Amino acid sequence: QATGSWSCLLVELLLFFSMSGFVGSAFDGVRHDCVIGKSASQCARRFVYESRKRQRADVQLLAMGAIDSVESSAVQKETRGENHGSTLKNDLILRAARGEHVERTPVWLFRQAGRHLPEYQAYKQQTNKNFLQLLADPVDVAEVTMQPVRRYDVDAAILFSDILVIPQAMGLAVEMPGGKGITVPHPIQTPDDLDARLKLRIDVHAELGYVLDSVREIKKQLDGKVPLIGFSATPWTLLFYIVGANSRSDPVDNAGTQWLRKYPHAASKLLDSLTDIVSEYLVAQVDAGADLLQLFEAMGGYIGEDLFEEFALPCVRRVVANVKAARPNVSLMAFARGKCADKQLLQLRDAGCDVV
Repeated sequence: QATGSWSCLLVELLLFFSMSGFVGSAFDGVRHDCVIGKSASQCARRFVYESRKRQRADVQLLAMGAIDSVESSAVQKETRGENHGSTLKNDLILRAARGEHVERTPVWLFRQAGRHLPEYQAYKQQTNKNFLQLLADPVDVAEVTMQPVRRYDVDAAILFSDILVIPQAMGLAVEMPGGKGITVPHPIQTPDDLDARLKLRIDVHAELGYVLDSVREIKKQLDGKVPLIGFSATPWTLLFYIVGANSRSDPVDNAGTQWLRKYPHAASKLLDSLTDIVSEYLVAQVDAGADLLQLFEAMGGYIGEDLFEEFALPCVRRVVANVKAARPNVSLMAFARGKCADKQLLQLRDAGCDVV
């Protein structure tokens, strides 16, 4: 737990590095499952308040955080949104993503699970639903998405969902046993398994229609207050989970990299399928109302540079090209983590992503 003086020290360190230009996404230093209740909220509020107060005008920092009861000093220019004719009262993050000069740093919650919010815990208890059950109901998704928007003065909402909804839509069982996070209990193990158990072509509007309905409901409830961020994992990150790897796997020799080496043709077939599905899914989110998109290369730290450049990076290039061709006015953010993240972020930028 980060409490008391440790919270203050953490905030000061985050501020030092972010103001020095070393980091661009700063508040993920406190894990949602490690800090709960008041101390997490206080730490979040202070980080965002201080970062806004102290930030250098020449640093374009896109940070993650939260703020409560601090009035924004931003000039919130009203703009006509692309989706459904809604009027955006705060388009700060969209202008920053387009590379325009902005009056301050946009702030948003990087990942939206809501676990640090008392109202989220109360809502789960009230509905008697687990995480996966909440994701399946657009009413629940909209409520959980809106909770931090009501509490904090963020510059964007982010869709309450999970990257593994795509494997689930392809026919793979996804579970969430207590204390272990979301898992794939019966992964794809061989190329024969791939053909027999996984749908390589899906209709995203049918199989993931509940997510798209959630986006529409969120946009109604936002009523133009802030933009909505939609997201997906990249094809490599999805393959990583589909074949049985997870965050506890070996960073070099894991089920994902073993598939790339042992079954290169089958791996390429799966990656091609995932590239098409991710592209169509992201475009569908924009059509449903998402104003900005994020690609998670969350498992970029579990693949070597050579394999990343041979298998993973071409898929990202194709996803970005597909989305940009279909919806040229939407900006894409990219996230990578792990030992190769610095190089991968540059590669993702060069692949066409607007924000890293």
